[in-house]
Amino acid sequence: MDIVILAVVIAVVVVGALGGLIVGSRRKKQLPPPPPTAPDITAPPAEPHVGDEAETPREEPRRTVEEVDFPDGSTPVVVEEAPTEAPAIEIPEPTAGRLVRLRARLSRSQNVLGKGLLTLLSREHLDEDTWEEIEDTLLISDIGVQPTQELVERLRERVRVLGTRTPTELRGLLREELIALVDPSMDRTVRTENETGGPGIVMVVGVNGTGKTTTTGKLARVLVADGNTVVLGAADTFRAAAADQLETWGERVGAHTVRGPEGGDPASVAFDAVKEGKEMAANVVLIDTAGRLHTKTGLMDELGKVKRVVEKHAPLDEVLLVLDATTGQNGLVQARVFAEVVNITGIVLTKLDGTAKGGIVVAVQRELGVPVKLIGLGEGADDLAPFEPDAFVDALIGE
Repeated sequence: MDIVILAVVIAVVVVGALGGLIVGSRRKKQLPPPPPTAPDITAPPAEPHVGDEAETPREEPRRTVEEVDFPDGSTPVVVEEAPTEAPAIEIPEPTAGRLVRLRARLSRSQNVLGKGLLTLLSREHLDEDTWEEIEDTLLISDIGVQPTQELVERLRERVRVLGTRTPTELRGLLREELIALVDPSMDRTVRTENETGGPGIVMVVGVNGTGKTTTTGKLARVLVADGNTVVLGAADTFRAAAADQLETWGERVGAHTVRGPEGGDPASVAFDAVKEGKEMAANVVLIDTAGRLHTKTGLMDELGKVKRVVEKHAPLDEVLLVLDATTGQNGLVQARVFAEVVNITGIVLTKLDGTAKGGIVVAVQRELGVPVKLIGLGEGADDLAPFEPDAFVDALIGE
């Protein structure tokens, strides 16, 4: 019995010892992590010191007054400024025959009008369908309904009487009828001579975006090329940089520009331009006006005011309406309103090149009863030309 008790005691001691070992090992494994080491703190940069805390200044080599070289009073110091060069004055090419020289550019539009008509007229049988195609070709070129009907009737009559239709005969026939339609009897001279003995006064008007300022600058070149002295009036005081643009055109050919403050009274600028033109004994005064929509009554009334104020000096010799040829029949609506307000005396057709339709020349003359006097054929400075009916028609139908 004693042996059994002894064995139980030994077993209990062994179990207790083993349990203690196991608990001790677990505690060792779950020890908390060591505390983090304190981060290194960088000291802030030292602030500048003042007063007693300031550092002793370092010694640097210095010169006495006697050792400093001063300029001699006998040779004053001169600061040279870069010379401002005046813009070189250009000499525009003469206007005589200018349209003939630009014929190649204008002839691009013959694909619509001239070549189309010649192709149709050269058919073996000119039936009603063919004549309808001829009429459609004329309408597409913006000649207008009434002029188209007149031209078709004359062509039908002359082809019937002519009998034979060789290419040379047809071209000559078409040339004669188109020239008659353009009306070479109209006076296309840009009037720049004033009956009072002062400068000729020309006012340029039109809607926004037609190129009035550019046209005014190009017209100044045309007049200077013909031996005139020109004063430019920058009466477009609403469009930003319009006066700068016109002044640049003037500087290139030696024309004086009269301008006012941006947003100022355009009538006042126009009045001053004519006044200075008289004082300078200039030959021509060109007045550029602001672009305005023909549907805005207030703006159109203001344009009439500019005209009335200018005429306090002398009557206007020329009022040129600038039309964009690419607008076609829409430009005729604009033309009617401007003609009522300022009594248009001549038309300037711009952008009359490969993108335009040559028939607009006929339509606008019929609508207003005034001639096309100048045409713009491109973006070049000398691409404004006097309108010549014969050269214009020759360019349309080709050689």
